[in-house]
Amino acid sequence: MMNLFSKLPILLGSLEGGSAAGGSGQMVTTFITFGLVILIFYFLIIRPQNKKQKEAKKMLEAIKKGDKAVTIGGIHGTVVAVKDTTVVVKVDDNTKLEFTKSAIASVGTGETSTAK
Repeated sequence: MMNLFSKLPILLGSLEGGSAAGGSGQMVTTFITFGLVILIFYFLIIRPQNKKQKEAKKMLEAIKKGDKAVTIGGIHGTVVAVKDTTVVVKVDDNTKLEFTKSAIASVGTGETSTAK
């Protein structure tokens, strides 16, 4: 292990080259590295996030009366009315709450089985 560390300055010195061609080669390597990092961020972070946003937008546009909805606060209920930017959710026999569409976390169909 100590041999590798003692030879490290010699290895680094030989990589630098000391000429103008070595400097431009180092710049190309840096650009390639940055390009790879940007590609990794795109495929691991940006692309999946955009896909998730499109799915959420499609879900919110497809909300209709009778759907079972769960809000981001955890309130479960049945959609009784859909307006331009809001949704009215029936949470109990006599209780209806109005939420903005963006507050809906998930939507299911109104058909649920009662079998236990």
